[in-house]
Amino acid sequence: MLIGDFLYSGIFIFLLILGAVSFSLFVRRLLVNSSRSHTNNEDINRKLDRIIELLEKQSK
Repeated sequence: MLIGDFLYSGIFIFLLILGAVSFSLFVRRLLVNSSRSHTNNEDINRKLDRIIELLEKQSK
C-alpha cells in the first residue's frame, strides 16, 4: 500500500511539474513570436513610408 501511494504521488507531482514547464514554454514562445511580429511590422511600415515618399516625389 505504501509503494502504491508513493508511486501515485510521484506521478501526480511529475505531471504538475510537466504542466508548469509546458505552460512556461508556451508563454515564452508567444512572447518571442509577438516580438518578431512587432519588429516585422516596423520594417514594413518603414518600407511603406519610403515608397510613399518616392511616389510623392515622382508625382511632383
